[in-house]
Amino acid sequence: MCGIAGLLTSSPDRPPDRDMVKAMTRSLAHRGPDGEGFYWGDGVALGHRRLSIIDIEGGAQPMMRGDGGPVVTFNGEIYNFRQLARELGSLGHVFKTRSDTEVLLASYEAWGVDCVRHLRGMFAFAIWDPAKCTLFLARDRLGIKPFYYTCLQDGTFLFGSELKALLTHPQVRRHIDLTALDDYLALGYVPDPKCLLEGIYKLPPAHTALIGQGEARLTPHRYWRPPIGTGEGMVGADMAGDNLIPALRDAIEHRMIADVPLGAFLSGGMDSGAVVALMSSLSAGPVETCTIGSDTAAFDERDMAALVADTFGTRHRSAVASPRDEDTLNRLPFMFDEPFADPSALPTYRVSALARERVTVALSGDGGDELFAGYRRYRFHMAEERIRRAIPCPIRRHVFGPLSRMWPKMDWAPRPLRAKATLEGIARSAPAAYFNAVSRIPDRDRYTLYTGRFRDELDGYHPAHLFERLAGEVPDADPLTQVQYIDLLTYIPGDILTKVDRTSMAVGLEVRVPLLDHVFVGKALAVPASGRLKNGQGKAVFREALKDLLPPSVLSGAKKGFSVPLSDWFRTELGDRCQQLARSEALLDTKLFAPQALSRLTQDHMSGRRDHGGTLWSLMMLDTSLRHLDARI
Repeated sequence: MCGIAGLLTSSPDRPPDRDMVKAMTRSLAHRGPDGEGFYWGDGVALGHRRLSIIDIEGGAQPMMRGDGGPVVTFNGEIYNFRQLARELGSLGHVFKTRSDTEVLLASYEAWGVDCVRHLRGMFAFAIWDPAKCTLFLARDRLGIKPFYYTCLQDGTFLFGSELKALLTHPQVRRHIDLTALDDYLALGYVPDPKCLLEGIYKLPPAHTALIGQGEARLTPHRYWRPPIGTGEGMVGADMAGDNLIPALRDAIEHRMIADVPLGAFLSGGMDSGAVVALMSSLSAGPVETCTIGSDTAAFDERDMAALVADTFGTRHRSAVASPRDEDTLNRLPFMFDEPFADPSALPTYRVSALARERVTVALSGDGGDELFAGYRRYRFHMAEERIRRAIPCPIRRHVFGPLSRMWPKMDWAPRPLRAKATLEGIARSAPAAYFNAVSRIPDRDRYTLYTGRFRDELDGYHPAHLFERLAGEVPDADPLTQVQYIDLLTYIPGDILTKVDRTSMAVGLEVRVPLLDHVFVGKALAVPASGRLKNGQGKAVFREALKDLLPPSVLSGAKKGFSVPLSDWFRTELGDRCQQLARSEALLDTKLFAPQALSRLTQDHMSGRRDHGGTLWSLMMLDTSLRHLDARI
C-alpha cells in the first residue's frame, strides 16, 4: 500500500516542477512511511511513497523495465502476480524482482491497456509510456484504492492518491461544487467521479483512461461491471451457496501473501468472523485480531468478538472509541480532505491504530452486508416494493405523497408509528425511494437548512438522479439486486472503502478486503435474490454456508453495526461542538445555510425534542473540512 502522485505538462519541452512533485508526493508520507522515489522525464514526473509489503528490497518505485521503457507508480496489491509471472514468463518475459509491481509493468507490455482485465487485486496506478507519450491510468474494479486528478488552465495534468496531493499545487482552485455539496449532505460522502471542489475528479472504480501531453480532457473507459443479469446469475440457491466458502477461502489465501506481519479486524459479526475462521485454517500460528467497542451496550460487540477469538485461538486485543478522543476527532478532516459523514470512521481509525501496533497488513470483513443483503434497509425496501408494484404510480403519488407530508416526524415513537419515511418511499419510484432510505439528511431536512440562494443555484438538481441512472443500467434485474447494484457503485466505494482506506493509511496500515475480491463478488451475485433475503432475513445462503465454521450465536446474533452513539454524544461530551455549529463561520460565510435553521436544529436536539445526531455529525464534518480545505464559493 502506498501513495502516488505526479504530473504531465502540456509539452515534452516543458519540464516538470520537481519541487512541486516532491511536495505533492511528500504530502502522502503517511501512506508510505518506508521511503520515497521519483521519476523525471520529458514533461512528466511520477512520485511514490512506499509502505513495504512484498519484496521489500526489490519493490522500490517508480519502477522501469529496461532503458526507455514504461514507468509505473502504483498503489495497491496484485494478488495473482505469481500466476501472471508464470504466464508472462511463458511469453518470454524475464523478471529481476519478486514484486507485483514488475509483474504489473510486464502485463502492460504484453497486453497494453487490457492488462487490467488480467489483474486480481486492489490498485490505482499511472504508467508513463515514453514510446507513445501517454499516461495510462487505472483503478481497481470495486474502488478499493483512490485516484484523484485535475487539469490546470495551463494544460498541466495532476494526479494523486488523495486530494491533499493536488491541493499542494497553488494553481488548483478551491471552489465548492454545489451539486457535490448537496450529494454529500444527502449521502454522507461525495460519490465518484465528483469531488467537493470544482474541476477535481475521482477516476471511477473499474475505469481506465489515457491522456497525452497537451490534452485538456480525460475520458475514462469502463472495463468491468458487477456480473448482474449475466448467465452467471442463473444458479440455484443451493448450488450458489456451495461455491461461497471455497471462493472466500481462495480470496483470503491470496490476501495472506506478505513479507510482513498480518492480522485481522474482528467485529463479532459473521463477515469478519468468516475471515478470521478461514485465516486461522490457513495460518501456521495464531492470527492477530483486534476490535473496537463502545461504552454504550447497543453499539458494543466486544463480547461476541471475544467469543470468535476464543473459538479460533487468536491473539486478541480490544479498545473503546470515545468522544473524548479529541485528537482523533480533530484529525478526521486531514485524513479525508473531503467532508465524510460516516461516524464509524472514528472506531475504524482506532481499530487501525490498534492493529498497527503489531501488524502491517490487516484483513477486514467489509462488503458482506452489501453482497448478501445484510442491512435492514433491504428488507424495508422489498416490503415497500410489494406495495409499489400493487398500486399504480399515479395513485401512489396522489395518495401517499400528501399523506407523508401530513404525517409528523416522530423520532421518539415506537417504529410502527414512525411511518413518514415509509409513506414517502411508497409515493416514489423504487430508485428514488431507496435514495430516500439511505439519505443521512432527507430532502425535507436538507432543504430546511438551505438558503434560497443555495436552492436556486441547484436549479432542479437532485442527488437521486444518480440512483435513477444506475438502476437504468440493470433494468431487468429484480428489485433487490437493483438496489444492491446501486450500493456496489456508490456506497461501497464512496463510503465503506473510502473510510477503510483513509483511516488505515493514516497510520500506515494496509487493509485487504477478501469479500470484495471480484471473483468472490461474482460468486455472491450468482446467489438468487431469494437466497440473499429469505423470510425477511438477510444473508440467508451465506449464513447457511458458514454454519460449520462459526458458533451458532454469531450466526444468529442481532446486527449492531460498527458505529457510535451520536445522539447521546451531542447531548453530552460533544455538546459544546453542537452549540458551536449554530454559529459556525465556515458554514455561515458560504451564505448557503440559514442561520435560524442551524440554531433551531441544535436547540431541538439538545432539548431532546428531535434526534438530529446524524445531521449534526454531517454538519460538523463539513464545518471542519471547509476550514481544512480553505474552500469557498
